[in-house]
Amino acid sequence: MKKIRWGILGCGKIARKFASDLRFVQDAELIALGAREQTTVDEFAKDFPAKYKHDSYEALVTNPEVDVIYVATPHGLHHEHVMLCLKHKKAVLCEKAFSINLRQAREMIDFAKKQNTFIMEAFWTGFLPPYLKMKELLSQGKVGNIKFLNAEFGFIPTPPFASRIYDPALGGGALLDIGVYPIFLALDVLGKPDHIDAVMTPASTGVDEQCSVRFQYNHGAIAQLFCSFAANLATGADIAGDRGRIRLSHRFHGPTTQLEYYSTTVETREVIRFEEAAGFGYEYEARHVNECLRKNLTESPVLSHDRTLLLMQTLETIRAKAGIKYPAD
Repeated sequence: MKKIRWGILGCGKIARKFASDLRFVQDAELIALGAREQTTVDEFAKDFPAKYKHDSYEALVTNPEVDVIYVATPHGLHHEHVMLCLKHKKAVLCEKAFSINLRQAREMIDFAKKQNTFIMEAFWTGFLPPYLKMKELLSQGKVGNIKFLNAEFGFIPTPPFASRIYDPALGGGALLDIGVYPIFLALDVLGKPDHIDAVMTPASTGVDEQCSVRFQYNHGAIAQLFCSFAANLATGADIAGDRGRIRLSHRFHGPTTQLEYYSTTVETREVIRFEEAAGFGYEYEARHVNECLRKNLTESPVLSHDRTLLLMQTLETIRAKAGIKYPAD
């Protein structure tokens, strides 16, 4: 089977994790790297060799041997870099947050459709085995009617800070960096909320250091969601209903090794365990992208364009409620 040839745009920390996991995808090949400086590419290639080491993004996107590009730059630059890829009809897996705002997200997806080119948001969580098991339990009615969802993600960044963390020009702040995970979970499990409340505490640069969000639904469910750069949190999630509760333990958004199910009807606790991921957990979304490309799809049936737009629309509403603004707005 001919391998899907990957390029990586942006050679930072997240790109290293993705490149490492791409080795576990049998039908994938890392063929090209692109950064703004040759020294950056060369350093990256020491650990993750590639046939082509480009010192510009333009050279990467015009390389005829590249089938798909993983955009791994800060989210404040995603719009610019994705549009560059799509201009040259390169399939795109774009890191989250997908963009700074809804306007940018719509432009990216509309242009992808115009170019008849695949694009998907890199929300790896939705492809991980523990997460898929959680969705299965919910579909089986194990929790019953969901009444409450709680999810939080928080850590104290250690110096030197990544440029995206606190810089407004790069979409800095807790919400777009890590708050996307609790928001994604709530939207996936409960759907679009009927009412949203949000507050934040600002960092010295004006971006949100912490953000608290509440979703309310007319059918009676409430979701409490929190993200923070001011405290180290358990980063767990609970989904509770009238028949049971599911607990996603530490790092609910990543490849955890277990989830817990508590039955209300028979008062039992079940621990469901999973094998440790071979890598960091990014190989699952990469496999899915390869499957989509082999089927000549321009949109993922799992992480659709509409799901990405709903997430971006919700984030925009949260920002308006909490007073989080960016120059790109």
